[in-house]
Amino acid sequence: MPRATSDRFSRAHQPSAKPKASSESNTSGSGVHNPIFNTERFGQHILKNPQTAQSIVDTANLRPTDKVLEVGPGTGNLTVRILEKAKHVTAVEMDPRMAAELTKRVQGKPEQRKLEIMIGDFVKATLPYFDVCISNTPYQISSPLVFRLLSHRPLFRTAILMFQREFALRLVARPGTELWSRLSANVQLYAKVDLVMNVSKNNFRPPPKVESSVIRLVPRDPPPPVEFGEFDGLLRIVFGRKNKTVHANFQAKGVTEMLESNWRTWASVNNVMIEDGMNMKKKVEEVLQETGFSESRPAKMDIDDLLKLLSAFHDVGIHFA
Repeated sequence: MPRATSDRFSRAHQPSAKPKASSESNTSGSGVHNPIFNTERFGQHILKNPQTAQSIVDTANLRPTDKVLEVGPGTGNLTVRILEKAKHVTAVEMDPRMAAELTKRVQGKPEQRKLEIMIGDFVKATLPYFDVCISNTPYQISSPLVFRLLSHRPLFRTAILMFQREFALRLVARPGTELWSRLSANVQLYAKVDLVMNVSKNNFRPPPKVESSVIRLVPRDPPPPVEFGEFDGLLRIVFGRKNKTVHANFQAKGVTEMLESNWRTWASVNNVMIEDGMNMKKKVEEVLQETGFSESRPAKMDIDDLLKLLSAFHDVGIHFA
C-alpha cells in the first residue's frame, strides 16, 4: 500500500466544515457541489479532461530518475500519468477520502510501490527531496504554495502549477502592465516564470466559477543573494499604491516610524552610534533623490530598479525587516 501519513499536519488554514441543511446538500444544479467528495471544503476542483492532464505531465519533461512532489492529487488523474514516467511520487492531499480513493486506484499495481501519500496541510508539511513539483492547486493556498516552493532547499528543477487564471497572470506580469505587482516582483526575483497553457473551467468536476492557467516556474540557480524579508518589506511600501510615486508611498502613515525603529535596531547590532536628532524622513528623501527614484511609479519599476533602491537604503543603514 502507498504510505499515508497524517500526524504531522494540521488544517489550521482551512475554514471549518459546517453541516449543511439537507436541501442544500442535495442541490447540484449550481455546478459547485461534488456529490462524491466535498471538494468545495478544500477549494479543490478535480481535473477530468485526460488530454489536459497528459499535456500538463508532458510539459514537466519528467525523467525516469525523477522524484516528483504532487500537491492536491485529488482522485489521481494527474498522479497515474506522473507515475508512468517518474521514479517516485509523493502526493500531498488534504482530504482523507480522496487519499483513500487514490490509494485504491493504484492498489495491486506496479505503481503502488512508487507512490507515497501524505495526508494533511501542504503549507505545514515537512517536504521530502523532489526534482519536480506538479500541482492542480487548491485556490486558497496559491500564494503560500509558490513561496513555500521558492524557499525549499535543495532547489528543485522545475514546477508545473495550475492556478486561477488571474493569479497566474499576475505571476508572469511584466513592469508597466496592469497586473505587475508585489507578487510579480517577489516571484520573478527568485524564479523564471512563464505561461504554459490556459485551461477552461469545463475541464474540471465540479467546474469552478473562473478559468485556470498553467505556469512553469524554474528557480534561479544560484538564488540571488537578497533576503526575502528585506525585498518584500520594501515592496510592501512601494506597492502600497503602485500608481503613486515612490516618494508618496514613503510618506504613508507609520512608514517613517517603522523605518526608524528598524534603523535603531540595526545601529545597536552593528555598534553604530545613534545620532542626536536623527531625522529618518530626511534620510529617506536623500536616498530617493540620490537614486533618482523619488518620482518613479512602482507600476513601471523593474526588478533591477527595486534592487538598486534596496541597496541604496542598506548603504545608509535603513532596513525593512
